[in-house]
Amino acid sequence: MALPPGFLDDLRARTPLAPLIGRKARLLRNGRQWKGCCPFHNEKTPSFYVYDDHFHCFGCGAHGDAITFLMRSEGAAFPEAVERLAAEAGMEVPKPTPQAAARERRARDLHGVLAAAEAAFRRRLHQPEGRAALDYLRRRGLTDETIARFGLGWSGEGRGALAAELKAEGIEMAQLIEAGLMKPRDPDSPGAGAVDLYFNRVMFPIRDRRSRVISFGGRVLGDGQPKYVNGPETQLFQKRRSLYGLDLAREGAFRGAAVVVVEGYMDVIALQQAGFTGAVAPLGTALTAEQLQALWGIGAEPVLCFDGDAAGGRAAARAAELALPLLAPERSLRLATLPGGEDPDTLVMRRGAAGFQAVLDAAQPLGEALYRLLAEGVPTTPTPEQRAALRHRLTNAAALIPDRALAAEYRRVLLDRFYAATRRGRTGPVGAPRTMQRMPIDAGAVRQERARNLLAILVHHPWILAEVEEALTGLDLPEGPCTRLHAAMLAWLARTDTLDSPSLMAQLAECGLGESVAWVTRRDGLCAAAASEAQPREALDGFWHFFGLLRGEAELIADRADAERMLAETNDPIAQQRLIRLSEALAMLRGGDEAADAGHAP
Repeated sequence: MALPPGFLDDLRARTPLAPLIGRKARLLRNGRQWKGCCPFHNEKTPSFYVYDDHFHCFGCGAHGDAITFLMRSEGAAFPEAVERLAAEAGMEVPKPTPQAAARERRARDLHGVLAAAEAAFRRRLHQPEGRAALDYLRRRGLTDETIARFGLGWSGEGRGALAAELKAEGIEMAQLIEAGLMKPRDPDSPGAGAVDLYFNRVMFPIRDRRSRVISFGGRVLGDGQPKYVNGPETQLFQKRRSLYGLDLAREGAFRGAAVVVVEGYMDVIALQQAGFTGAVAPLGTALTAEQLQALWGIGAEPVLCFDGDAAGGRAAARAAELALPLLAPERSLRLATLPGGEDPDTLVMRRGAAGFQAVLDAAQPLGEALYRLLAEGVPTTPTPEQRAALRHRLTNAAALIPDRALAAEYRRVLLDRFYAATRRGRTGPVGAPRTMQRMPIDAGAVRQERARNLLAILVHHPWILAEVEEALTGLDLPEGPCTRLHAAMLAWLARTDTLDSPSLMAQLAECGLGESVAWVTRRDGLCAAAASEAQPREALDGFWHFFGLLRGEAELIADRADAERMLAETNDPIAQQRLIRLSEALAMLRGGDEAADAGHAP
């Protein structure tokens, strides 16, 4: 079955392996990979591991990719396995025509041409004509081992030298043109034939994920322009799909290295030499959706490194905008900012590996960095119109995420930051970190404010009571107005048929709790979810957020275990909903009390 080059690579990249294998075997997370009992032999102790792009059983030795798994687990022939996986990935399998077979042969030939060119460039680097290039690489701090590992070379002065050298290996000029190493001479120029694309340049082989050379980049020595030249688009090389260093980063990520995206060839090489073996770079263009998919194929949360200047901020914003429609619970990004005037290459040379590690350690998850990027330019004291515009930007950004649960989480995090940044008493620009005097934390006052927010949500949205009655009954609140309101609400719920706010407030006033209601609902310090105009989902999320903070982690774990038992015994939808809500409350709590509170109450 002759298929075009790259088709099977694309198919594998678009087929998440863990969900595919999870149909046949129960898998559990084990660090960066998944683990379970092998579906191919009987075992009681799990020895079957699933990685991003392959599986391996340490018991029976079974090993392979998505296609292999389908063939082995279901007895499918290779064409059938490819057809089925392609259908699930939304890809069309190219027809095995004579033309396709010819393209495949031509691609194999082109890989051979590029491999021969790489060998020629490497030889020249170590000959007298390449001495200046070799000295340049050594001045940049590269060892001979690194130079050899990356296959760096020297183009020579051009003028047909490469064509003459490779002609002895049976390689014709037409093949060099098709491989992107030469280009036809301008018809208006004297003479015929072709001219070298690279001359007087240090050569950087560009490889695919299988370590095959697919093109080259060249850096001129001295002040010539352009400083860097990448090969043209060819049958093997498309810039939007390729990443420099991807083959080495794939191996590094497999061994636990962070996947790091930097700007240029030398950044990748310097980082790899310093031990950051997951480094890659786009090829002179902004990051593309295809490149993001390739990154997620080797790591769940790549780190994108940007300069600390305005251009770096714009590049980070573009990358975030590109990533949002592609995010999923198992795919995200982190954003790192380099010190002013530094790039990874110079940073490692000046400060060593520790200097760049500090940059990685300070990288922000996309959810945190996104607020700063979207709030860029909002003044210190925004007008109501500016606040509304920023809120729209934040909610619209979250809405771009296709996974509804993840979109809701992003919306919550962004609005939390929004309310924290724009409430009274803040200093500094909306998008900037704020320096505030730290006061001693009064745990009792904090708990009182959390309880006040929870009760205010219920006063304005009493329909929630019907869903949360069981959880609310067992919740301990601070003595005083909170406990009195708590008891009165539950008593009212037991005898009312109308769950609306005016009815509840009237009942509380009749019980002599009017002042307590006024205290609970005063605007100062209340979260957005406690406002009467809050949307139902926002109000319900707010209740469970404060419930989790007030209940505590140990109690939530016990509550969730009870809910799991109840669901198993009754299969009741109400029990299922309670389990979901308790799990969400526990997840919010584990996300950090301080971060979660930032957009709510003190």
